[in-house]
Order: sequence, then C-alpha cells, then structure tokens
Amino acid sequence: MTRSWRHAVLASRHRALGSKLEDWNGMPTAWTYESDVQDHHVAIRTKAGLMDVSGLKKVHLHGPHASAVLDYLTTRDVSKIAPGKSAYCCFLNEGGKFSDDGILYRTGPNSWFVVHGSGAAHQALSQAAYGRNVTMLFDDDLLDLSLQGPLAVDYLAKHVPGIRDLKYFHHMGATLFGKPVMISRTGYTGERGYEIFCKAEDAEVIWDTILEEGREMGIVPCCFTALDLLRTESYLLFYPYDNSEMYPFENEASGDTLWELGLDFTVSPGKTGFRGAEEHYRLKGKERFKIFGVLVESGKSAAPGDKLVADGKTVGVITCPMISTLTGKSMAIARMDVPYAMHGTQLAVEGSLGSVPAIAHNLPFDDPKKTKRTVVG
Repeated sequence: MTRSWRHAVLASRHRALGSKLEDWNGMPTAWTYESDVQDHHVAIRTKAGLMDVSGLKKVHLHGPHASAVLDYLTTRDVSKIAPGKSAYCCFLNEGGKFSDDGILYRTGPNSWFVVHGSGAAHQALSQAAYGRNVTMLFDDDLLDLSLQGPLAVDYLAKHVPGIRDLKYFHHMGATLFGKPVMISRTGYTGERGYEIFCKAEDAEVIWDTILEEGREMGIVPCCFTALDLLRTESYLLFYPYDNSEMYPFENEASGDTLWELGLDFTVSPGKTGFRGAEEHYRLKGKERFKIFGVLVESGKSAAPGDKLVADGKTVGVITCPMISTLTGKSMAIARMDVPYAMHGTQLAVEGSLGSVPAIAHNLPFDDPKKTKRTVVG
C-alpha cells in the first residue's frame, strides 16, 4: 500500500475478516473479506450489512463565507439546504466537466460538513477558501460506518429515539452505545440505510456492538467491493471507474459532462454562476456518450473494459459489471454511444466471456422509483 497515507482505525477488524487492506483514496480499505461478496450483496438487499467507508474524505467548513464557497464550487443552490438536511452534489472544473461528487451536510447557519470521493473536491475547496472568511478542516479522526439494508432502521430504532422519523437526506445528532455520533440517512446501495459518523476512538466499540447485537437479525460485515454489485443495480457511479479518466477518448482530455453521466439533475433549477456553469449549459445536446445499462445473456459476469458491439462496430464499453445470486441476472453499467443508448437495443459483449448477446437496459435495474431508500416510518 505504497499510496496509503491515512490511518485505518478498524484495520485489525478487517484483517481478522480476511482483508489484505488495499489502498483506496489514500486509506487502507477492506476491498474483500474471506466471506463471499455475493453473501454481502444478499445481506444488504434482504437484511442489513455494516461497511467501513471511512476512505471517503471529510471536510468541515465554518465561517461567514462557507456557503458562498460551496455555492460557487457545487451544482446545488445551498441556500435551499437547511440545518439538518443534506444534498448530493457535483463539482465541475472550468470546462464544465465533472471532477468529483459528494454530499453537503448543513450543520448550522455558517457551518457545513462535506463528504466527497477521490476526485478534485479537496483541492477545489482549499483554493476557494483561501483569503475568505472561512476555516477548512480535513477531519480524518471521523469515521464513517455505513449500516445499509431494510433491517437497518429496525436495529437502530432499539438505540436511537426518533430514527424512524429521519427522512432521506436528513441527518441528526445522537448517542449510540454512549458515544456521540451523527447519523445521516444516506448511502451508496439503493437501500434504506444510514451513515454513522463517529470519533475514531469510538469506532471499535460501535463496529463490534452492531455486529454482535445484530447477528441474530442477519447483520453481517460487508467488504467495500460489495458496493460494486449494489451500485450497478442502483445506477450509482464511482469516480474514476466509470469516467473518461479510465476510458479516455482519443485525442481528447479526460472529463465528462453531467449530461453524459446522467447527473444533470444535481444542478439546482435556474442556478448559474457556479464554476463551469457556462460550459455546462453550452454542452447540453453535445453528448459523446451516455451512461446506460446492459443485460448480458450469460450465467457469468462480464469484466470492466469489455466492449459493446453492434452493427459491426464498437459502440461502448462496460465499466462496472456484476451478477446477482438473488436474480440470476448478469448486468452492467456502460458508457455507450448515444444512438445505441436506448432500451432494447441489441448488442454483443466481447472480451472476457468471448462474444455473448446482450441488450441495452434502462437504469437503474433495481427499484427504479427509489421507493426503498425513501420509505417513511
């Protein structure tokens, strides 16, 4: 892990489960355990699973100019986010291309908590905060434990009063096992789930207690790779693995538009003046590809980088494939030429499986109306 510079507080727990702790985002991360990742997928879809997603970067912004910094750097109208609420957002570069995504949590009138991935958000925040009346703190003492699945709320309801009333993309302060936490009703699985933000010194107690108490309910520890299965079904992109940083266009700089990625919904209606806004709007209708789904007629999973072929030519590339033991379906997220990104288009997948038939399919595959993650009560 030569690139890892961040400390994995739960490293001993992950090693005991068989992880070799590979790098992600500078953090030693449990990509796999000895147990089958398919079992983790089933647990989260049918019961609940606990994951350590602390490799996400966490930043606090405080001060009179904090909102202005975020309003400039992100696609959301932050004035619409009240304390206790949060919003998924994108960060663009000056060329109007996607550079990172994250969640904005408003924790007070002049206070924000930003959780983002492995893109350029941290550098952008640092540059925008310079010379402004705002303080920025990168907080690696704060761990993010993600409890996801339909039984997550039933477990937490035993310990956290009011958790059933917490709405999607809302957060609350609480005490869990006597430890101070912030619980956010968000996640990266397509299920009803919760992010538990806790101090590093409390992480082992919280991790161990949830798994011990939740065992009878079917709650199990889940590895990071389980997210690939879940996000493929739920149309959740992962930078840079679905982006042109991994699958570049010939003779073009890397970078994708929100129109191409299907993330244009993250731009608040009527918002202008954010970084890259003019180019973002100018590039509407100029999509070079679209993110789309693929159902593969095989009992095996395709592989990242497998080509999509139609009419005797390559028309796309698979970025995140999976096969589900729950449905028996082999499916994938793909970058697809615009004319072929239509539900029902006949394709062939060529590569790891040889050449097998496939069909273009609307995303998401699972719960297209998003009723599971937004359910009330």
